[in-house]
Amino acid sequence: MHMTVEEAMSVFPLSEGRLVAGAAGKGRIVKSVNVMDAPDIWDWIKEGEMLLTTGYLIKDDPEGGAGLLRQLERRGSSGLGIKPGRFWPQIPAELIAAADELGFPLIELPYAYTFSDQMNGLYRAEMQRSTTALQAALDKQKQLMRFAMQSDPIRHLLDEIAGVVGYPLAVVDRSGEMIYNSSRVEAAALLQGWPWTAGRHPWTKGDGWHCCRIPLETEGGAGQDVQGFACFVTEEPFFTTLEESLFHQAAQLIAYQLEARHAAAGSAARSYEALVRSYLEGGIAASELAAHGGTAESAAISGAYVPVLTDAGSAPDEAAWEARLERTRLEYARHPQLGRCGALHVRLEEGLLSLFPEPAAGEQLEAQLAACAASLRKESGGAARVVVGSRRIGEAALAGAWTELKEALRMARRWGVSEAVVPARRMELAALFEDVPASRIAAYCDRVLEGLLRKEPEYSQEMLRTLEVYLEQDGQLAETAKKLYIHRNTASYRLERISDLLGVDLKKTDDLLRLKLAFRLRGFGALPASAVPSKAARAEAETAAGDHPAGHASGRAPGRRKAT
Repeated sequence: MHMTVEEAMSVFPLSEGRLVAGAAGKGRIVKSVNVMDAPDIWDWIKEGEMLLTTGYLIKDDPEGGAGLLRQLERRGSSGLGIKPGRFWPQIPAELIAAADELGFPLIELPYAYTFSDQMNGLYRAEMQRSTTALQAALDKQKQLMRFAMQSDPIRHLLDEIAGVVGYPLAVVDRSGEMIYNSSRVEAAALLQGWPWTAGRHPWTKGDGWHCCRIPLETEGGAGQDVQGFACFVTEEPFFTTLEESLFHQAAQLIAYQLEARHAAAGSAARSYEALVRSYLEGGIAASELAAHGGTAESAAISGAYVPVLTDAGSAPDEAAWEARLERTRLEYARHPQLGRCGALHVRLEEGLLSLFPEPAAGEQLEAQLAACAASLRKESGGAARVVVGSRRIGEAALAGAWTELKEALRMARRWGVSEAVVPARRMELAALFEDVPASRIAAYCDRVLEGLLRKEPEYSQEMLRTLEVYLEQDGQLAETAKKLYIHRNTASYRLERISDLLGVDLKKTDDLLRLKLAFRLRGFGALPASAVPSKAARAEAETAAGDHPAGHASGRAPGRRKAT
C-alpha cells in the first residue's frame, strides 16, 4: 500500500469518518493498516502504519492516550483512527490537542462499519490503483518498443521518451556534457558532483526537485560500459517502484541509442585517424590529408591546435599496449574539459597522439593533462608521460609537430625526466647537450652554484629553491615572494645573500643566463637541485653511466608492433 492519509480518507467506508485533528500530517504515506489490541503496541509499529482502535486500552486514561500519540509519532506511524460510541462518546480533547501539536492525523472512524470493512476498502482501492498503474506502464512499454524500432534523430527520440514516461528528462553523456534537458532545473544544478559513479544510490535532490539518476549502461568488452546518465526529474517527494522500473527500461533504450551514435562517430574518427597515421608515416601528402577536411574529425587540425604525445609506458604484448592506449584515450574523453574540446586521437607506435584544438584547449591544458596523467600513472605503475608540443596551425604543420614531439619524448627518456607532463620546448636545450658527458655537466653546475652547495644542506636547499623560483618568474620579485608564500622583503634579502654567495649580479643578463642554464641542466635529471652530491658518489655515477647521461630508455615497448 502506498497512499497518503488524505487519499485514504476519500476511500469508502473510511470516507464516512472525519479527520478531527492533525490536519498538517494528511500528506503522510500509509503503507499498511493494523488494529491496536495491546498496551505496548508502539513496540510493534512499523513506519507508515495506520492504527485502528475502539479506544478500550486508553478509555480510562486520556492523558495516557496523548502519550500514546507521541510514541506513535516517534515510531513513524501515519495516523490513528478511533471509533467512538462504545467506550467514548467522543474523542477526548486531550488527544485532539496532542494530535494538532504533533501534526499527527487523528481520525474519527464511522461507528456503522467494522475495522475489516475499512481495511478491505483501503486494500481494494490500492489494488485498483496498482492495476491501473500497471496497465499504464504496459502501454508506455509498448510505445518505448515502437520508438526503439525507429531511426529518428536522438533529440526527437528523447522528446518522445520524456513524453511517454511522463516526467522531465535530462541526459548526460559520458564526457559530462548535458545533451538533452526537458526539465526546469538548470544543467549546472543537475551536474553537481560530476563525475558520478554508476554504483551509487540513484537519488539526488535540489531546491524543490528530486531526481532519479540512472546510468546508461550497455554490454562492453569488459562488462558494463557506461554511455552516460539519464536523470528523471519531479517535484513530487517520491516515485513508485513501478515507475522506477519504467525509468530503467527507458534508460536502457537511451543507452543503446547513444552507443549506436558513438559507434557511428567512432567509425568516422577511425577512418580519419588512419589517414593521419598514413600522412605521418609518409604514405600520403599533406594535400591529400587536407582534401578530407570539412568533417567533424578534421576540425581538430583545420585551425590552430596543440599537439600532445602520451607515452603510456611499456606493455608485455601488443594487445596490452593497445588496451593501454585506449585507456589513455578514454581518460581524456571523460575529463570534464578535455572531453568536450573535440580533440582528435591517433594511436601510433610511439604512443597516443592527441590534437587539442584552440581555443577549446585553453590556458589550463597542461594542468588538465597532469590530472589525467596522475590517474594513468596510478594505473600503470608510474610509467605514463605526456609531452606537450608547440601551438600549430593546419594539416601542413602536423609533420613538424610530430617530429618535435618524438624528439622531446626521446630526450625526456634519455635524461630520465620524472615529471608526468613535459613541455617539448623544455627539452630543446637538452638536445644541445646530448653528447656532453655527464661529468662535464655536473662540474659546470657545481661551479656555477658552488657558493650555495657548500652551505648546510637545509640552508642550501632553501636558497636554491628561492633562486630557482626567481628565475622561473623571469626575475619578478613580487611573483617570486607570492610563489614561495613569503614576504617580499624576505625574498629580497634572500636574493641579496644568494648574489653575494655566488658572486653574481642578478640584474645582469649573462649571470641570469648562466644560472638558468645550470638549473635547467640539473632539471634534466643529471642532478637534483636539492641535493649536494659527494665526489665519491659523482665518480661512481660517472663510472656506471659510461660518461654519458643516465636514464636512456628504449623507445619501443616489448613485443609492440606498428599500430594499424
